[in-house]
Amino acid sequence: MTTVEICVSDVPTALVAEAAGADRLELCADLGQGGTTPSLGTVAVALRTLRRVGVRVMVRPRGGDFRVSEVEEQVMLADIEAIRGLPNPHGLAVGVVVGALSADGGLDLAVLRRLIEAAGPLPVTVHKAFDEVDDQLRAIDQIIDLGADAVLTSGAAPTALAGAARITALRQRAGDRLRVIAGGGIRSHNVRQVLAETGAREVHLRAPVQLDGREATDGDEVRRVVAATR
Repeated sequence: MTTVEICVSDVPTALVAEAAGADRLELCADLGQGGTTPSLGTVAVALRTLRRVGVRVMVRPRGGDFRVSEVEEQVMLADIEAIRGLPNPHGLAVGVVVGALSADGGLDLAVLRRLIEAAGPLPVTVHKAFDEVDDQLRAIDQIIDLGADAVLTSGAAPTALAGAARITALRQRAGDRLRVIAGGGIRSHNVRQVLAETGAREVHLRAPVQLDGREATDGDEVRRVVAATR
């Protein structure tokens, strides 16, 4: 069965996505910057309010590039520690989402290793910083060696459909060693095509709608995506 992951920016939108049938949520702040670490209070309330969905928490201290300074790494490590310590009364499947790049266009393996080790038993997704890596096939092997659970990618293209051939190659490289999540421009009208052309079994998307002057989650669109994948 296909897993549908919805990117959400607060607890109300998380509740909408869960009610609409999402399988997993990526909880972020500041989606305009591509997602940053949500407040500890947001994560805590989400974990005690949600009932069923898996939750992956973005750990990214700022927008912009994916170079991680020593101080920023310390912030990320502290955030991971804090997330691990939060009560999870409903036993939700909780994980974290991280990424770090080096100056030479590759993964920052040292930083990623420390972040993944800090996560301990929590599963770790490497986010779309991966799409800025020069040699993605080599990077897949490195991510596996580091012990991450999944990688989110559009195949280094603007959308998952445009990068379908690369996503397929990445899936084949990963085999059953790493979950490859397809993301980028996915909506209810094209999700079946994305699944058919990539062979992906997991998709990631926002389902945005404007509500009272801000972005919220369109529960109807989430339902359509879920229905299209079943």
